[in-house]
Order: sequence, then C-alpha cells, then structure tokens
Amino acid sequence: MSARIAVVGCQAKGSGVIQVSELEGSTLKRLSEYELKDGLKCCTFGAASYETRHLATGDYAGNLAVWDLERLGNSSNPVFNVKGHASIINAIDGVGGLNIGYGAPEMATASRDGCVRVWDIRQKEPVSSLEPASGQASRDCWSVAFGNSFDDSERVVAAGYDNGDIKLLDLKMNKIRWETNVQNGVVGLQFDRKDIPMNKLVVTTLESKFRVYDMRTFHEPDSSYASLTQTAHKSTVWLARHLPQNRDVFMTTGGNGTLNLYRYEYPAQRSITDSESGAKRGVMGSVHQLNSRKFSDQPIVSFDWHTDKQGLFVCTALDQTVKIGITTKLQTL
Repeated sequence: MSARIAVVGCQAKGSGVIQVSELEGSTLKRLSEYELKDGLKCCTFGAASYETRHLATGDYAGNLAVWDLERLGNSSNPVFNVKGHASIINAIDGVGGLNIGYGAPEMATASRDGCVRVWDIRQKEPVSSLEPASGQASRDCWSVAFGNSFDDSERVVAAGYDNGDIKLLDLKMNKIRWETNVQNGVVGLQFDRKDIPMNKLVVTTLESKFRVYDMRTFHEPDSSYASLTQTAHKSTVWLARHLPQNRDVFMTTGGNGTLNLYRYEYPAQRSITDSESGAKRGVMGSVHQLNSRKFSDQPIVSFDWHTDKQGLFVCTALDQTVKIGITTKLQTL
C-alpha cells in the first residue's frame, strides 16, 4: 500500500484545490495538483475500491464530485458530478469500498441547507434524502457517518447538526431510527467500524466534550442508548477517528492544536434487564486517555489513519500545514 496522501481545500482567492503527495523518507513530495472553480470542504475515499482509489469531494457551492487521482490535470472532467445541495457540503462519508462495508458503494453528504443525502454514482438522483420538516427552519448539518453495514441490506447514516441534534437514519426502512440532542453543535461523528452491527458511536462537539454511545442495546422505554461524556482539549473537539486495526482505540483532534489518544474499556456485561420495564438496557464501559501531544498552534481539523501501517497518521490544521506522525505501541505519540 502506498504512502500517498490527498489534501483538499480552498485557496485565498476562493478556488478549490486537490493535491496529491507521496511520503519519501521524512519529506512529502508533491505528485500532482489540480485547481477547481469552487473551494473544497470535505472528501472521502470510502466509496471507492483499492484499485481505483477515486476521491469524492464536496464543495462550497454544494457540488458532489468523484475524481480519478491518476488523471488530475489531464482533464477537468470528474468521474461523477452532481449539484447535490443548495449550499456548502460540510461533510461527506463513503461506504462499500476499501473493504469497509457491504452493499453498493455509496456516499452520504451533509449540508448547510439542512439536508442529508445518500448517493450512488450510477445515478444522478439521491438514493435517500433526509430533509427539514415542512414549515420548519433548516438546521446546518455539520457531520455525517455510515454504520451498520454488516450485510447487503442493513445500513444506517448518523447526522449531527449545529444545535446539537443527532439523527440516525435507517436506510433499509427509510425512516428515522433514533434521535437525541447533546446541547452543543455536533462537529464530528464516527462509528467504531462500519462493517459490523452497530457497536459504538463517538460524537464530538463544539464545547470541549465528546460522547461515546453503546449502540448494541436500545432501551425502548425512553428511546435511548447508554452513553458517557468526556471533557477533552479545553476547546472544540473537531474529530474522532478509530484506529483501523483496533476499533477500541481512537484519536480526537482539538481546537487547541492537540491530539488525544483514547482507549475504550468494555464493562463486565454490556446489558442488564430493567427492573421496571423488563427491557434490556445498555451498560457503558469507560474511556482512558493514553496520551496527548500538541501538534499545532491552530485547530487540527482533519485526521486520517493509514489502513495498513498501524499507528501511522496524517493531520491538517488551520495554519495550512500537513503533518505526518506515528503512535508506537498505542501508548506514545
């Protein structure tokens, strides 16, 4: 597997850019760069195969596009392109590619227009769309994540909003499966793994906190999942990213430029029987911080683990830097 990285963003003049670089020793060598009309906000490889490695992007004009990185600069035509939203696409996630999910390769987009849409690049119309209720003001949707893709029919999408709402859309039933509010804007969401029955969901927020939900046991009487809340970074917790080789270890990125490494410990039993209702109720475990390291003087707003080399990661910050690091034995940064 190559040590290449793709970086997308917005230049000072408002245009977008895709850069592809390769790690050579301790330096990054620029391989290609492509400029676009509109700035890019988010990207994912999640719906592509290892062979194609097509990159999906969402831009400030609401366009969803898929790019062949081997042909950047030779043609301005993406593999797939659609006007997906009326406003900026804040977040994108993919599933069905890179061995991280079953079913058709699909992408989910979240937008300032309040809509969450699921796309299959074989057609121009969304497979599913979660839109604001008629007559209600739309909330800015900041984050989106696939989960529960353990066979060819099951699949969910979690979405987080600026007012703290979290909604879980069941794509098989095409309905809201669960919703809650965490009081602070939800800037990040990630299931610990996409290709297993829902296990854990980490939610990161504006005001120094993240939540971990145990998604295995749903408590019917109060429509809830067991959860815990952790304070972190003393600033916005931008993202949580689970280690591909161990779904119980995850990194969070902070508005104060730090990276925090955590491990989730399961309880002795994951569910108990409620004495009043007789229904199963989830039991939370605990979260332990393994390490913390300051990587930047500016917020770290993106992070990705290498899927093959355990502990190797890349992150970017608002100081326009790209940094590559490694964890050793999952104890030190």
